[in-house]
Amino acid sequence: MTTDELARFSINQMTVKQLSLPELADACTELGVRNVGLWREPVQGHGVEAAARLMRDAGLHVTTLCRGGFLTATDPARRAAALDDNRAAVDEAAALGTDTLVLVCGGLPDGSKDLHGARERIADALAVLGPYAADRGVRLAVEPLHPMFAADRCVVSTLAQALDLAERFPAEQVGVTVDTYHIWWDDQAPEQIARAGAGGRIAAFQLADWITPLPAGVLSGRGQIGDGAVDLRQWTKRVEAAGYTGPIEVEVFNKELWARDGKEVLEETARRFLRHVM
Repeated sequence: MTTDELARFSINQMTVKQLSLPELADACTELGVRNVGLWREPVQGHGVEAAARLMRDAGLHVTTLCRGGFLTATDPARRAAALDDNRAAVDEAAALGTDTLVLVCGGLPDGSKDLHGARERIADALAVLGPYAADRGVRLAVEPLHPMFAADRCVVSTLAQALDLAERFPAEQVGVTVDTYHIWWDDQAPEQIARAGAGGRIAAFQLADWITPLPAGVLSGRGQIGDGAVDLRQWTKRVEAAGYTGPIEVEVFNKELWARDGKEVLEETARRFLRHVM
């Protein structure tokens, strides 16, 4: 593997979450990986400015920051707190030098069954946060999650729903995240990818595979690329045909991977990226 071969490969921090930020930077440097997607919690634990300096010194480009969102609360105090937290997330993204903040928009509030109302509250929040983010050089990237997460994590379940929200706002403020793990099952997704590309809305592209049987902990049940049912190369071609030429993040939540040596997992992931994606 060479740095040129891995030019578009980005390792999302969650794939190798057993590595500390300095360990991740060192491992990427050794392997020739130049792109990383980061998560707020470990960044905050290391210190935002220190993390930004670490990435710069290692020559690493931060492709996305995960995550903002959780914007569906009905209680005024909780809504205000969520907006404040998302403003902080935007500021962190700007400090890290990434132009993309991924949003997991939130599930149904306790006791609610109103999906439409929850989605409208997301739109209300985007109207506030979009200009704030754009002023700081950051775009909000609404990520649709698999429908099994609709109740508790994200009422945006399809790429069409994500675009219906994003398209209410300028493309430089709000785009979408295309994640194969969440949309591979949807026969409307290819058409929606073309729609997203035509509108300049594809802010991030992430890969993970779908393995069966699903592990007991669904949140940590994504498959290493090449281990499951998703035709990753075909999805990549669709996104590229829509005009996306940016980094391709591999974001795998998997307890078996986390139990292994992180550097070994990083190298395996990079090799599989070349074999199954490019």
